[in-house]
Amino acid sequence: MLIPVLIAGGTGSRLWPLSRESYPKQFLKLFGDHTLLQHTALRAQAIEGAAAPIVVCGEQHRFIVAEQLREIGIANATIILEPEGRNTAPAAAIAALHAQKRYGDDAQLFVMAADHYVADAPAFGLCAVSACAAAAQDHIVTFGIKPTRAETGYGYIQQGAALDACAFTVAAFVEKPDEALAQSYLDAGDYYWNAGLFLFKAKTFLSELARFKPEMLDGVRVALEGASKDLDFIRLPPSFRVIESDSIDYAVMERTARAVVVPMDCGWDDVGSWNFLGLLGADGDGNVSHGDVLFDDCSGTLVHADSRLVAACGIKDCVIVETKDAVMVIDKSRTQDVKKIVSRLRAGKRSEAHQHATVLRPWGSYETLSLGTRFQVKYITVKPGQKLSLQMHHHRAEHWVVVSGTAMVSVGDNVQMLTENQSTYIPLGVTHRLENPGKVLLELIEVQSGSYLGEDDIVRFDDVYGRAPAVSK
Repeated sequence: MLIPVLIAGGTGSRLWPLSRESYPKQFLKLFGDHTLLQHTALRAQAIEGAAAPIVVCGEQHRFIVAEQLREIGIANATIILEPEGRNTAPAAAIAALHAQKRYGDDAQLFVMAADHYVADAPAFGLCAVSACAAAAQDHIVTFGIKPTRAETGYGYIQQGAALDACAFTVAAFVEKPDEALAQSYLDAGDYYWNAGLFLFKAKTFLSELARFKPEMLDGVRVALEGASKDLDFIRLPPSFRVIESDSIDYAVMERTARAVVVPMDCGWDDVGSWNFLGLLGADGDGNVSHGDVLFDDCSGTLVHADSRLVAACGIKDCVIVETKDAVMVIDKSRTQDVKKIVSRLRAGKRSEAHQHATVLRPWGSYETLSLGTRFQVKYITVKPGQKLSLQMHHHRAEHWVVVSGTAMVSVGDNVQMLTENQSTYIPLGVTHRLENPGKVLLELIEVQSGSYLGEDDIVRFDDVYGRAPAVSK
């Protein structure tokens, strides 16, 4: 039994402004019609003998994960919610304990990040299947990606002696090198990129974690025993927050004698910076564009336009990314420094660090169109059959105008149906609820007025999504 484990808790800050804390890169459609999470799940499901996946993600992303899996026909995944990310070792331990209880000691787990790119999915799957033999012999398999360039952004694995036809002992794990050292690894031929992919039996990984990080494993056991069922999710308790944060590499792989490496050649990349997207689909001048873009006398430049025309003239080796609420311009040689921009946004408590102009909710979405000192105008969509929580506000009143679709509106004890061009008023302090009883998307304009317009001015009385009170609607 091979159980794919998708780790979907990253923030992808190096791909800002597209990737943000509330909607990071694993949920973006960067390649074709599927998101990175969807590509990963489909790739995992295609592996021979693969069971339904386990997905470990943050609590705030639970509905995004469930919806994106549903869109590709995966309805039987186990989704485990972390109250706070503690890196890959605790996440893998939670998955291993869950799989061990459900499938037994010998269940094999294939742990992978949900935000990576793979060009050759069949080769990826065949490599995973071939690694199962080594895992069955109580080895912990890591996968070494055949390097195509002297990359300084990855750790490396040096191949040792052959274990069988496809697996080798690990001679050394190497930290991210400088450019000269990276080139020497490429020339040597026995070094591989460390992709952070792992395959092991549940019992094997847990026994090694018990040797090297017993307190971590004890904490994970306590957290899983205290987990609760929340709709279709497994919610870990707050105690998970105090578990040591560490990666599988540091916690286990660099200490264990059971580590082996299986070389993998599948066109892998961790999509760790804008430079990678700048390599795909370049024109004769080395330019790459997405959206409404106009180049004139440019070379080696990536422009991603999300919502409007972006024209570039006389620019060389730059990355330009435009979204509804932010524009980033950066030299290609500095794309790793995007994280510095995000750090400054966080320090300044800027909303652009963590959410997009359009904010997704399990029932639909909202976008702020205009914001003043005592007013705010939003565009709201509600999916068919969905409804917002029953709620009230202490500091604002609201007007709703239906643009299209049908709205069932509850204001106090009054329930009414509104259709296109009809409106209603919700006074300050009155309980209300919005629902879409129809079969098409409900679109409306909300005009708020009051002394305070923050999303935390919500008292929630009832919610079909099980969300806690006094959080964003």
